Amino acid sequence: MEKLLAELKEKIVEILNLPDVAPTDIPENEPLVGGPLGIDSIDVLEMVIMIEKDYGVVINNRELGAKVFATLRSLADYVQTHAAEPAS
Repeated sequence: MEKLLAELKEKIVEILNLPDVAPTDIPENEPLVGGPLGIDSIDVLEMVIMIEKDYGVVINNRELGAKVFATLRSLADYVQTHAAEPAS
């Protein structure tokens, strides 16, 4: 799980183009959307695409997305549970 959390942090910084944020700056148990990183609904769409492409995990409705993207840890838990292949 720790490896997946670290991997997700790196991918989030990269795909959301957060030059002033280090992966280690992303809290695991604080709100991901609307939190200190300023992640908004457009950013969530980019993360959904990344999760589908990289892990084969589909997040296909708003209610599910709200639960999955509540925190980084909830995202990692969902990916780990639903990934088509074990997360690397």
